[in-house]
Amino acid sequence: MQIPSNLSDPFAKSMSEKGETIRQMFLERIMGLVKKAPVKVMLGDGTISDQESFDPTIVRQFYESILRRLAGWSTNGVSATTDQDLRRSFIRFEVSEDNYMLSCHMSLQYHALLYYKPDHKVINIQKELSDTSDKIKNIEENTAPESDKVIEEKLKNMGYEGMDQQKLFEILFERNELTQELIGMLQANQKKINELTENRDNLFKELDSLLLEIYHTTPVMIDEMKMIAAEEGCLCVFNLEYVKNDQREGNINLTRITAKAKEKLQSRMDEIIQILKS
Repeated sequence: MQIPSNLSDPFAKSMSEKGETIRQMFLERIMGLVKKAPVKVMLGDGTISDQESFDPTIVRQFYESILRRLAGWSTNGVSATTDQDLRRSFIRFEVSEDNYMLSCHMSLQYHALLYYKPDHKVINIQKELSDTSDKIKNIEENTAPESDKVIEEKLKNMGYEGMDQQKLFEILFERNELTQELIGMLQANQKKINELTENRDNLFKELDSLLLEIYHTTPVMIDEMKMIAAEEGCLCVFNLEYVKNDQREGNINLTRITAKAKEKLQSRMDEIIQILKS
């Protein structure tokens, strides 16, 4: 049974009212935590831009404060997921009363946008990257014809001009020092390419270190379907399940829950309300 529900049973109505109170309190707290502050960033073309962002670390600390004060609930701590620019920070906790399991899922979904830090190094690195990429391209385009020309000139000077391929192969096979010399000539350009490629990779890493994430969300309550659809917002849902032979069942006969179990479950909801009040 998901809480809040539209069931008319007095216990279900009580749990739903408490659940709705918790949802509103959770939303109000999140609204305060995701208030945006101005941040200066740099665009790819070097332009400085004014953006706004909130700090997800504060939301995590809020979750941790809830979990610390829960007595008797089971939890795996604060969790986070990343899917490209989509982020989700959430907690799940549950407690067993008699044969019933009450669980809660609180979550905030938001987006992360990438900018550069307002640092002139970004422009310098981008220029060096462009120059390095051009050098690699030029060497790769000219390596094959230049290598053929160098080898042809080398063989001509050694008296092997115009020799058919079979005879040339035999000579290269017999004269290992000649083969190694020609290979060395071919490898010179490849070495230069490798050096430039390594420099380019290091420049990309340095550029990545200058990236800055800006976080954005919309502090509204959403349901699970909207969360799956990658919409921004908060989720706060409770589920009450019957546990039998380690299997959970969502269809519950509310009339079979004892008065004592109902009282305990309601007090668990009150516990969360008190935590969110403080």
